[in-house]
Amino acid sequence: MARPRVVITGGAGFIGSHLAEALVPEADVVLVDRLRPGRREDAAAALAAGARLMKRDVLRGDLRPLVRRASAVYHFAANPDVRLGREGTRPHVEENILATWRVLEACRAARVPRVVFASTSTVYGEAAIVPTPEDYAPLEPISVYGASKLACEALLSAYAHTFGVHAIVFRLANVIGGRSHHGVVHDLVRKLGKDPRRLEIIGADPGTSKSYVHVDDVVAGIRAGVAAAGAPWAVYNLGSEDAISVRAIADAICDELGLGGVAYAWTGGSGTGRGWSGDVRTMALALDRLERTGWRPTMSSEASVRRAARELWDRLPRRPRA
Repeated sequence: MARPRVVITGGAGFIGSHLAEALVPEADVVLVDRLRPGRREDAAAALAAGARLMKRDVLRGDLRPLVRRASAVYHFAANPDVRLGREGTRPHVEENILATWRVLEACRAARVPRVVFASTSTVYGEAAIVPTPEDYAPLEPISVYGASKLACEALLSAYAHTFGVHAIVFRLANVIGGRSHHGVVHDLVRKLGKDPRRLEIIGADPGTSKSYVHVDDVVAGIRAGVAAAGAPWAVYNLGSEDAISVRAIADAICDELGLGGVAYAWTGGSGTGRGWSGDVRTMALALDRLERTGWRPTMSSEASVRRAARELWDRLPRRPRA
């Protein structure tokens, strides 16, 4: 039998490159990435195993040739930063909402049977029920990032029910690992690499409390959910089974790296422990739906943080001895 053709937008990004490595032994994998912030070196293992990389921006040009004859499109291309940058809200609207619409239009025209989407726990906003199940309502995101991802979910649902595209959505907790280029674990490890005696921490002590999950558990969870999902529409939470505060993250990182006596310098953030406006204070996800497929996370939030910190530390070009 012919091998299935799988397209991963954002395929040279953090999660996309790891997923590509898992899929390439059993499928013809095409990575679509503009290589900003995705990096060719992060996709090196997948490319060496036979994946192909097409340097393209999903916001430009005709996407139909990219997805033609694909058995599945994993749409992971997005603006990954929850915080607003210098360009304000525009990147979230364009790189999340508009990009998703363009990918879905190409999939509809090319009759792609399945689209898998990387969403986020931030669609829940400040949920009154924690751990939060997939059927929680109302969904009231408090960040533009969360709102943009919820808009993408609405588009996927509409295309699934109107055009027959089988859509599968994963609402991800904070995904961490050695190839991550943003987020609190990356930020703290990078700062410690520059100064192992003083650590600036965004927010107010003890900070927010959230679920963190290693990318290896995420890839396994995505594969389990895709295999089990029924048409036309499925939504899964994907995270760890617990949560961890920012202070506990800093403590775990310093301990894992053998750095003692580090002085913490909290910035104060936007008050009530938040690091910035739109930062959710407490987040943990109910995983029952995905765990019914047989998947379970292999690491707690702290274990995920420790492993990611070690992976990030080992990738630093220069670092103090640990």
